[in-house]
Amino acid sequence: MNCKITRNAAKVLRQELDKPENAEMKLKVFVTHSHGDHAHYGMDMAKPTDGDEVVSTDKGIDVILTKGEEFLDGVKIDYLYFPEEGFVITNPGKGNHGDH
Repeated sequence: MNCKITRNAAKVLRQELDKPENAEMKLKVFVTHSHGDHAHYGMDMAKPTDGDEVVSTDKGIDVILTKGEEFLDGVKIDYLYFPEEGFVITNPGKGNHGDH
């Protein structure tokens, strides 16, 4: 499985992951719901379970993805400042290029 994190997202995520209360946690990306050829995503801090795969990124952040969930393979995590500040998770390879 594959996951990309942009520089903006990595900066914000690193601040959260470096907090003492998150020392044992990793970033988990999950599908909130799917329909047709794409899905919508959420994320949280969690510990991996047997049903998860931990994927390393080029930003030094490990991401937990559910094994076998096709919509998670190739997700991209970005952090935008405009028009609203916040995380945006898409999967361009699965027909999801942003919210609709």
